[in-house]
Amino acid sequence: MAKKNKKTNTEGNDLFENPDALVEQISRTEEFVEKNKNGVMIVGGIFVAAILAFMFYNYYVTEQNKNAQRDLFQAVYYFEADSLGRALNGDGNNFGFLEIIEEYGVTKSANLANFYAGATYLKLGDFESAISYLSNFSSSDYLIQARAYALLGDASMGTQNYEKAVSYYEKAAKYKANKQFSPTYLVKAAVANEKLNNIESAIANYQTILDNYFGATEYMDAKKHKARLEGLIN
Repeated sequence: MAKKNKKTNTEGNDLFENPDALVEQISRTEEFVEKNKNGVMIVGGIFVAAILAFMFYNYYVTEQNKNAQRDLFQAVYYFEADSLGRALNGDGNNFGFLEIIEEYGVTKSANLANFYAGATYLKLGDFESAISYLSNFSSSDYLIQARAYALLGDASMGTQNYEKAVSYYEKAAKYKANKQFSPTYLVKAAVANEKLNNIESAIANYQTILDNYFGATEYMDAKKHKARLEGLIN
């Protein structure tokens, strides 16, 4: 087996050490290309087209991102100023969240616009629309993704779907759990569980705060409400 490998290596080296062997190999390649000219041209054309399409797509996305970021900045300004109609629908010069989503769907700004559109509809009391847009949002950022889950919980509370609300609040609390926000979401989950008369589950929510988030703003209230609920089942 070793001799066979040695022979193969020698033949390969001949292409570099023997000019006649190199010329012969080039001649064979030219013959192959000539015989298969149409196929080679098609493959080459596809390859070039793929590269051009990739370059165009990158350019298009870059330009779309620039425009989307500009419009999103203005829409967020209106959102924070409680000018909710302009935040959603724009001001005639700049797109609102809904137009950003429609026009710049491939961009990160359009994804973020889903979050803000959902939050806007929640403020307006349109809970179904809030759920629709918030469900289309996703992020790896632990603060904003957990916040999106919590807002979905709030919208579900608005539709009186308390089971969904519990699910979203607990998901928010567990998503990269932290002392700053997780206790707040657990309190919301406990309230929703009480709405369902799931007293033991509500107690468990408060117990999680007591076990894991000592010193949190919600800690003392969690202790008080846990004792209150335990009094209901004893």
